[in-house]
Amino acid sequence: MQRTDRERKQEQTGVSRISQAFERAQKLRSAALMPYFTLGYPTMESSVEIISAVAEESDLLELGVPFSDPLADGPTIQRSTQQALDNGTTVAGCLQMVAQLRRRGIDTPILLMGYYNPVMAYGEEAYVRDAAAAGADGFIIPDLPLEEAAEMEALADNYGLALVYFLAPTSPEARIAAVARHAKGFIYLVSLTGVTGARAALHADLGDFISRVRRQTTVPLAVGFGISTPEQAAAVGQLADGVIVGSAVINAADAAEDKPAAARQFVKSLQEGLNRR
Repeated sequence: MQRTDRERKQEQTGVSRISQAFERAQKLRSAALMPYFTLGYPTMESSVEIISAVAEESDLLELGVPFSDPLADGPTIQRSTQQALDNGTTVAGCLQMVAQLRRRGIDTPILLMGYYNPVMAYGEEAYVRDAAAAGADGFIIPDLPLEEAAEMEALADNYGLALVYFLAPTSPEARIAAVARHAKGFIYLVSLTGVTGARAALHADLGDFISRVRRQTTVPLAVGFGISTPEQAAAVGQLADGVIVGSAVINAADAAEDKPAAARQFVKSLQEGLNRR
């Protein structure tokens, strides 16, 4: 189907908006901060309020689309996604929440993080089309490897959105080169082997891992998994272009009565750790 000029303009915004977020952070001599939060948690209404508050202190947003078997996620995100599912959160509902955030004036780039099974059930083309219409800028799909992503990547390209790929410390040079050839927006570097969740310390070889990847690409590199304090965010920010924090944001909201304010204050402390404020 032939698209209008307006639709074509919208198609081009996703990857460029992500790139611009990293460029703005770089001009401030800082890494871009990308908090994660689960759509539909602790309720569908309150998740929009929390994300809206967090967006004010964020460079990008990673928003979780709940799935019953989140294999890459640790106990905090597993718990939040199960609660979101119990609340009746669906893929369509997640896209509606993204659209609601955009109607509120939130213009922070949004990456939808979800597993492939719900995408397949919804329909790849419909998911990409509807995500673009809602205002998303790209996708993070942990269980969709590069070798199986050709159709999804082509659809994302057609709408100007980013399909973000992962690399781990165990990735060989050939794998790094292959991901670098396909990368748009940024590459998600897993800081350690295992699942998401707060850790007491960063992996000792993180700097070497980032250097190995950087030798093969100019695309921004964002590090996630295990980052939970301003000090850890600052340490990663000295090495990478982006810092991703998930479980600790959810924990901050869970511990407070005023969840939006608490989540925002915690993300602000991460920014301060990055010497942004």
